[in-house]
Amino acid sequence: MWAKFCLWLLHVLGWTAVDKPCEEDKVIILGVPHTSNWDFLISYLYYTGVGGKANVLMKKEMFKGPLGFLLKKMGAIPVDRKNAATMVRSVIDEFNNNDRVHLALSPEGTRKPIRKWKTGFHTIAKHTGATVYLGYFDWGTKRIGRGEKFELSDDTKADMEKIQAIYEQMHLVGKHNENYLTH
Repeated sequence: MWAKFCLWLLHVLGWTAVDKPCEEDKVIILGVPHTSNWDFLISYLYYTGVGGKANVLMKKEMFKGPLGFLLKKMGAIPVDRKNAATMVRSVIDEFNNNDRVHLALSPEGTRKPIRKWKTGFHTIAKHTGATVYLGYFDWGTKRIGRGEKFELSDDTKADMEKIQAIYEQMHLVGKHNENYLTH
């Protein structure tokens, strides 16, 4: 019932869901371009609407009081963003301590314009065996999907260049497109 409501609301907002949820138990779904807090809502409606349950990382300060309960129910994982190494280690622990994790995150790491994307997802995937998908939300066409599977190599820099090139070829539009830098 909740999934149907989410998919209906996504359609009411003018969006089209392109893909079904990932089949693997442990995946990382990149979300590009991340230029607005609305990206979280649209992504949540999409993945829940197509029958999936995704996890997202949120700063631990958001988890106080009743909001924390709601965020955890929605799949949010509290993290301390002050130390990148500690954050990556805690996410690896989440993957290792759970049978199923579908982590949606932005390699941009912020809603501000940035050229050098974060590589934490690569480290997490290599340490946990998680499959990486090149998810997207295109505010220009209002299409959203988990995207194609991307096979990681041991060369993080080369993988990041390939991933960013794929996204650049997609000509995606962010809600605040001036904050999306593709090259």
